[in-house]
Amino acid sequence: MPVDLSYAGRVYPPTAPLEVGREALREFAEAVGSTHPAHTDPAAARALGHPDVVAPPTWVVLVAQRAEAQLVQDPAAGIDFSRVVHADERFTHHRPVHAGDRLVTVLHVDSLTQRAGLTMVATRCEIADEAGAPVATVRSTLAVRGEA
Repeated sequence: MPVDLSYAGRVYPPTAPLEVGREALREFAEAVGSTHPAHTDPAAARALGHPDVVAPPTWVVLVAQRAEAQLVQDPAAGIDFSRVVHADERFTHHRPVHAGDRLVTVLHVDSLTQRAGLTMVATRCEIADEAGAPVATVRSTLAVRGEA
């Protein structure tokens, strides 16, 4: 089944709040080789003016992928994840993410474009705290290969 181009412009409801945990931040920092103590040591983070440990800048991709699952796992959208190549990812940080934050994400399907046997799926995840204050914007582009 081809990707349904009518999904362009769709906005999904906000995700349930995701509580940011120290252990999740530590594991991610370790996985990406980020050794700055502010990612793992609350005292080091506080010495830099943060209320708790701070997420590495790319950690928000995990939050975005959780929201993007609403689109990718929707059978009617026609996205076969086994045929997906991640083409682009861009982050705009409005403030650092800290352990203890509760983040809510709204997924926007900005565009769907077909060319040369690929469907380019551009999404935007607006990540905010529970009060609605912006935290980060994650823009992603997925290339979905057509069936042979």
